Amino acid sequence: MSRHREPSSPHPGAVFEHTGRSEGTATDDRAASPLRLGLLGCSPIARRRMLPAIGLLDTVRLSGVAAREIERAKDVAAELGTVASGYDEILGRDDVDAVYISLPNGLHYEWAGNALRAGKHVLCEKPLATTRENAVELTELAASRGLVLRENFSFEHHSQHTKVRQLLAEGRFGIPRTFTGSFCIPPLPPDDTRYNAALGGGALLDIGVYPLRAAQLLLGPDLTVTGATLRVDERLAVDLAGQVQLVSADGVFAQLEFGIQHSYGSRYSLWGSAASVSLDRAFTPPPSRQPVLRITEQDHAEEIVLPPSDQFRNSVEAFVAATGPVVDAAAERPWLDRAVTTARLIDEIRKKAVRVGARDEGDG
Repeated sequence: MSRHREPSSPHPGAVFEHTGRSEGTATDDRAASPLRLGLLGCSPIARRRMLPAIGLLDTVRLSGVAAREIERAKDVAAELGTVASGYDEILGRDDVDAVYISLPNGLHYEWAGNALRAGKHVLCEKPLATTRENAVELTELAASRGLVLRENFSFEHHSQHTKVRQLLAEGRFGIPRTFTGSFCIPPLPPDDTRYNAALGGGALLDIGVYPLRAAQLLLGPDLTVTGATLRVDERLAVDLAGQVQLVSADGVFAQLEFGIQHSYGSRYSLWGSAASVSLDRAFTPPPSRQPVLRITEQDHAEEIVLPPSDQFRNSVEAFVAATGPVVDAAAERPWLDRAVTTARLIDEIRKKAVRVGARDEGDG
């Protein structure tokens, strides 16, 4: 097996399309006037990942924090040296240009809409909405008001996926035949909002959307759900795990699996007519991790070691750059369309899924 390392880059992150501004220009534009950001929600992903990334940037300034529990908002605000507010109060403040929403999934549609109507740019945790109808409404609202609306799939901004897409475009794997993607995590605390159906709980919305989005990233948006199975806790009325089968417009098969009752796993692979590539820790790699692409052919195997990349910082930087000084509507349209496609696929999965009851873990 051969193994080589990609050279390090001062800007390891990447987005899907060019925004029309160089990274240096965007940074210079914001240096004198940072984006003033309000936080709606203090979720674990916000506290562990996004807030540390935001703290690394001088192009963003936190203006306030809001949470369902005011005491939690006060604690987080004190840690960050800012103030605690209610949701509506943050949206009404003149010193807030944009909001980052990390509320439970079922509240994204409501508060992203409220923020857009208040004239704020929005970076919203995935999924943007739980139905295609709601996603279309939000994206049309953002476009009509000239505001940036990004669905925060941070993994899209990691350079490991840029490298896979590059090799795919160069024909390194031949003709793509099958894609497999998996994201599973261990069970959560009993009071976690992801077990709450009224708040948009369930594995599909929280975990399953990652391999679903990765399939779009590598196979394109024209995907059709050909089958699905969801393991459902009937008492909680939420799905705990699932499998999904898809086919792309040009006939590539995709198999996805996800769940919140497994040991941890986060990976995908693409198998073509000439070679296959596999990637571990595909969706939540630590910023210090050096990703390894494993490429296998019939008589050859190699590993490509990539430089570390902070996908959370990259995501925030891309959002800040998109918000000013002028929003490029043409550059934002693909981001809006991807959010609608993700919501459409969620609708299709729910419609076609065979539902299986969850086995009581005490049954042995």
